[in-house]
Amino acid sequence: SATAMVQAIASIARRLPLQPLPAIFPIPPIRNHVTEPRMTHKLELVQPKPEEAHRMPYAPAIKIVGACDLMFVSGATASPLYHDHPHIDAQHNHPCDIQEQTQRVMESLKMVLDNAGADWKDVVKVTKYLTDIRDFDGLHKEMNKHFGAWQPASTTICVNQLSSPGARIEIDLVVAMPRKG
Repeated sequence: SATAMVQAIASIARRLPLQPLPAIFPIPPIRNHVTEPRMTHKLELVQPKPEEAHRMPYAPAIKIVGACDLMFVSGATASPLYHDHPHIDAQHNHPCDIQEQTQRVMESLKMVLDNAGADWKDVVKVTKYLTDIRDFDGLHKEMNKHFGAWQPASTTICVNQLSSPGARIEIDLVVAMPRKG
């Protein structure tokens, strides 16, 4: 019966000498998180042709090495981050200029990053939705003010319409953050 089998296994286990865990299971040292911050991961740019990297405003890929927390940031438009649903038109007055719209989007995204304790350099993937692909250069001119030299992986998609009339840009992010605690 099953009960007899469990009893037999338990009897055998009780007679086995206790062995220390092998070295493949080391106990990590206790760290003081205040004075000795630990980096749980690093981000590496993947550049198959590094000599050509100067020609692109983004990295072909970002490799996350080590443990981290991932945060997926919902798409933001030039509308206020917090607005009513269903939409109230008065809350969605967008400037016509793509750089002004992008600046508003980046401010909303920065609010989310700040709240989570993240920074632009923690962003590993950006997806940009444009209603007019001719806005690509203006979008990047404004985005570069925030990202600086950091170039996360990136995709740009041209769509027919966004969630509110007059919105010309929406951006969502994937963020790799150091593990807490």
